[in-house]
Amino acid sequence: MIMLMNRLPKHLQLLLWKQSVSGCSSGSPKITHVLGVIIAIAIFPFLSTGGIFSPYPGNAQSPRGSGQAMTVRSDIQEADANTGIVTARGNVQIDYPARQIQATAAQAQYFSQERRIILSGNVLVLQNGNTIRGETVTYLIDEGRFIATPRQGGQVESIYLLPDNTSEQNNAAAQPFNPLPAFQTPLGSP
Repeated sequence: MIMLMNRLPKHLQLLLWKQSVSGCSSGSPKITHVLGVIIAIAIFPFLSTGGIFSPYPGNAQSPRGSGQAMTVRSDIQEADANTGIVTARGNVQIDYPARQIQATAAQAQYFSQERRIILSGNVLVLQNGNTIRGETVTYLIDEGRFIATPRQGGQVESIYLLPDNTSEQNNAAAQPFNPLPAFQTPLGSP
């Protein structure tokens, strides 16, 4: 705890010190909340600047404003620094604007080394107006591909928005077919 405090900015160290001397026991909600915030602040720079969870090879920094951020919201999240796996459980919501993906599930696991996300438990994925529902959906980030599996005895459901080509077909039908290519005559001599 002392080593963690020494790595924090002075204003957070002072806040924690004030909480500890104000009579809060270590199990009180106030001190637990402060510790949770401090731990999150202490590890955030590692996670956000190309730590093991960085999607950029070689721990390179993500370019600012590149739209590569993926937001995961859930009741509980855990990160394992040894395996590079981040697990989110309970009311999971994912927003990935760079790929226009939104998803909900009971659980999500991000495998940073393999660059894949496994969503499980009543999964719904939306992308560009298209939807896919299944019990488990795996998203391969580098390939931009979804693999969905149903519950036992069930089916995967996908709904795709197809472009309306009727106006293009009407225009093509109105013009007569000409088997000869239309060459243009040169404007000047060669």
